[in-house]
Amino acid sequence: MIKIKRVYDEVERDDGIRILVDRLWPRGLKKDSVKIDKWFKDVAPSDSLRKWFNHEPDKWEEFRRRYLEELRGNPATKELVEIARDHDVTLLFSARDRERNNAVVLREFLEQEIKQKE
Repeated sequence: MIKIKRVYDEVERDDGIRILVDRLWPRGLKKDSVKIDKWFKDVAPSDSLRKWFNHEPDKWEEFRRRYLEELRGNPATKELVEIARDHDVTLLFSARDRERNNAVVLREFLEQEIKQKE
């Protein structure tokens, strides 16, 4: 199971392995005050893509397309795919928009990769 939630949300018993998938540390959080098992900043969107998107809803579909392209060529995704295949995981993100953020796209990517390898 792959869940996504904001890093600011409460920890739940069924979160599994909690993985931060943002390139930057979330604003206002101290590293010792949040339960994060792993930080995969190398699977986050590139700085240029993140800055271009700027969480503008009109750019969502193009952001999604470009980010999926980045993920397909990113060797850092291999370990994350293996973890998600073998464990329940929660992908943590800091964006305010729960529907249009990198974790949504990353979950889609991981589910496709896992399905292809079954």
